[in-house]
Amino acid sequence: MKIYNTLSRKIEGFEPIDANDVRVYTCGPTVYDSAHIGNLSSYIYTDLLRRVLVLAGYDVKHVMNITDVDDKTIRRSRELFPDLPPIEALKKLTEELTQKFYDDMVAVGNDINAVKFVRATDEIEKIQELVRLLLDKKVAYIADDGIYFDVTEYSKNRKYGQLSKVELPSEMKSRINNDEYDKENAQDFALWKTVKPGEPSWDFVLDSPVRPAGDDNDWIPDQVRNDNLLGRPGWHIECSAMSVGSLGQPFDIHTGGIDLIFPHHENEIAQSTAGDQPEHLAKYFVHSAHLMVDGAKMAKSKNNFYTLGDIIANGFNPLDFRMLILQGHYQSSTNFSWQNLEAARNRLAGWCATAQLRWQTTDVDDDGQQEIVRNLIKQAADALLDNLNTPEALRYIDEAMKLISQDLQNVSHQALTNVFDFVKLYFGVDVYGMTPNISQEDKDLIAVREIARTNDNFAEADRIRDDLLKRGITLRDTPIGVIWTS
Repeated sequence: MKIYNTLSRKIEGFEPIDANDVRVYTCGPTVYDSAHIGNLSSYIYTDLLRRVLVLAGYDVKHVMNITDVDDKTIRRSRELFPDLPPIEALKKLTEELTQKFYDDMVAVGNDINAVKFVRATDEIEKIQELVRLLLDKKVAYIADDGIYFDVTEYSKNRKYGQLSKVELPSEMKSRINNDEYDKENAQDFALWKTVKPGEPSWDFVLDSPVRPAGDDNDWIPDQVRNDNLLGRPGWHIECSAMSVGSLGQPFDIHTGGIDLIFPHHENEIAQSTAGDQPEHLAKYFVHSAHLMVDGAKMAKSKNNFYTLGDIIANGFNPLDFRMLILQGHYQSSTNFSWQNLEAARNRLAGWCATAQLRWQTTDVDDDGQQEIVRNLIKQAADALLDNLNTPEALRYIDEAMKLISQDLQNVSHQALTNVFDFVKLYFGVDVYGMTPNISQEDKDLIAVREIARTNDNFAEADRIRDDLLKRGITLRDTPIGVIWTS
């Protein structure tokens, strides 16, 4: 198996740290709102990666975090539930949106049962342990509004910017308290934020000496040894604590959208490798490209911001969206448009029509056809193992389906099953599950229509055809008889 490693900027042969067990961490959602389709596209690619690792023969432990405390979740919970105590407001918001996220993940075909989800608020003690360790290693300091990571101090022994290639400024005395920031220059960032009015908070008692802010000690903070720094964690430290706490260090693969490379993943690496901690956080970093909308970056201000609910409201199946995402390569920006989504739906509809042949054709034990299909499936598997080349893999799957369905008198049901078992396991699309048999009543109507056609009663045949169409069943007359799709 080969995969592109952001650390090296190369496609590398994948070699796990342990022989058969692969540990994967994914930066999950910040549950302050419904996940937008850009978020979901990234998680579809991560689900694909896990499936392909299984295809390669590995046992995979996959962990994904749920960020349920940060600037955004706090701000939104206060807006929606101003009368609740801060902790209760935060919990009410994030629990509802976490469940909504799970529902969306299932709808787009992601196997959430194969993932261990970890919430930041359940890991406060681990987060505090890591902050204490960074203070002890003298790469963190207390300021008037919290505890900060000292990028300059860290850089004396380790390379800051190994993932993003960002360069340190010649002089750096600024620090930033925001959880997220786009400015591509290194700054000291918050590990722990002291409580502000109306915010949820947790006790944090420091039980070891700490280094005051500033190398020249020109300012001594009010907080001293054994003070309770009541507050809450910064965003970056949450993922460091949750990934290492769940998977150990180093683990095999860290995934996320390309927008997380800096500062989030860069800061995770720094926090997790400071002092005499292990040199690496993860062996491979795998990032998916942006999902564009009508050729532009998605933003509410551009009126091109969509959720899965918008897709469903426009009459599409969530799996149509999955097909759209899989038709693109994870390293290239996929363009979402309603026209492109329609094309993806048509492709999936073609798959479904092929799958429904199993209900309508006599099984032919065609070893030759089965062998050709097996070879096409192997080529699809090889494409997936080659840096998750889904466009190429889909081409082989389409070819297999075309081969099976082009001769309706010689359909191998075993070949059909082989194709759709592969599609279910490694593309996450359960086509057989989407295509149940039609009812006996509908079959009887089709039989009556055939009698009408035989008797040249075309008006009655057309009436029955139109009646079935209203039920969602389309008829196609072929040399071997009528073929339906639903």
